[in-house]
Amino acid sequence: MKTVGIIGGAGFIGSHITRKFLEKNYKVKVSVTSIQKSEKYEHLFNLENSINIVIRPLKLENREALGNFIEDCDIVIHSGTPFQLEVKDPQAELLDPTIIGTQNFLDSLLDAPQIKKVIFIASVAAWNTNFPLPAGGKTFLDSFDEQDVRFTSKESHPYCRAKYVANGVVEQFILDNPSLPFEITTVSPVMVMGKSLSKREDSTSTGIQSLIKNKLAPDDFFQNLYDNNIPFAMVDVEDVAQAVYNAVTTTGLHGKDYLLSSETYKVLDIHEMLNRREPKEKAQVVYKNNLAKKDLKLKFRPVRKTLNAW
Repeated sequence: MKTVGIIGGAGFIGSHITRKFLEKNYKVKVSVTSIQKSEKYEHLFNLENSINIVIRPLKLENREALGNFIEDCDIVIHSGTPFQLEVKDPQAELLDPTIIGTQNFLDSLLDAPQIKKVIFIASVAAWNTNFPLPAGGKTFLDSFDEQDVRFTSKESHPYCRAKYVANGVVEQFILDNPSLPFEITTVSPVMVMGKSLSKREDSTSTGIQSLIKNKLAPDDFFQNLYDNNIPFAMVDVEDVAQAVYNAVTTTGLHGKDYLLSSETYKVLDIHEMLNRREPKEKAQVVYKNNLAKKDLKLKFRPVRKTLNAW
């Protein structure tokens, strides 16, 4: 039985990844920031084959703890960077945990020669920190794929800038270590939608879906979305989990970074579909998914199916 270590494996996306590997009869080691807060991971023990779950406390700033976490893993999946929109101290809350945590993780891999696969769950923000607004020089309906130049702006949200810089850290690590004994593959989902496997109320992804469903605007950012009917590229959380599993079980993907995207709808049509009503406009495919379809053999769910089931 192979062991997969999933950093952040109890979060919104991480829980679906954990479920996928349990279904495939892996031993799954899940990291949590605090073992005392069982309400954040207890839902995992309702999953099929949950007897194969091991929960371990881990903070990415702790190199020794990182080494202990990955030492017996065949595969490691990094889904543990913070995702939050309300930020008081961007450096402390987002930039340092994401960037320094990524560097610490990469350094720890050099002392774990038994690892064969490493998967990073990045973000569309690593390609375009303006998301959901278009990258510089593009319009809302101009297509974007892995052949495009990555775009960043100092005015972008700190979460997006942190993901962009962290991706650069990964790319540099691959260049600096041309003879690694393992493959590193990255997947970069657009806005991830779908059902949560837990009843936690602190999930940013679930919170965003709830706000749009009820057309609530807690700040200027959300009000701007509604006022200008901003288009969003979306992907189902289960498709993200499948992409990760396929990336793990497919060789020859070292250094690749795949955009994970289904369809794009305007936010007011997302509101309609979350309330199980028909959208007024047809879907577009702005963030292209051809490479993921080809290499990862993915079939992306239609967004309407994802939102109607929420």
